[in-house]
Amino acid sequence: MPISKKSFSSSGGFAVNETTIIDDTRNVSAVNTLEIKNNNFSDATRKEYILKGTNTSILSLNNATSYINLSSNTINFITAKIIGVNNSGNTHYSLKIESVASCDSSGDVLVLSELRTIIEDSVPLEQTWAVSFYDSATINLFSYSVSRSGTTDTVKWIAHVDVVSVLWS
Repeated sequence: MPISKKSFSSSGGFAVNETTIIDDTRNVSAVNTLEIKNNNFSDATRKEYILKGTNTSILSLNNATSYINLSSNTINFITAKIIGVNNSGNTHYSLKIESVASCDSSGDVLVLSELRTIIEDSVPLEQTWAVSFYDSATINLFSYSVSRSGTTDTVKWIAHVDVVSVLWS
């Protein structure tokens, strides 16, 4: 006897597995990644991501090895707002990184330029917390490497990353 799965529904909005994704007033919620694409410009997209990591790690989409995928043959405007906070909540390091990165036909990602703005740095002088571009050496993948030293405190890192990609070919 066939089993009827109820994975998609549009009653009162749009739902996946009975979790509302788009409500009846057109609000989007509970999505992992959001892609915006203008129907008039098929060569450009915008995607938003939330990445996470702990202590010294690579920020990821799933606390493992899932990173941002950049399409080949694109130039990408990447804006990241990243914050690290210790487990007591009294030490913070936050910054905004605006980057231009290319991804060539073989999937090699190259950061062409970067502008960093430190929003808050309340890290004690004996500690070092840092954020840098992560080159996975895996095709088409992009993320950030975060680190903390000089403390045994757990540091939670969260990033909101906005990627605008334009195909050049």
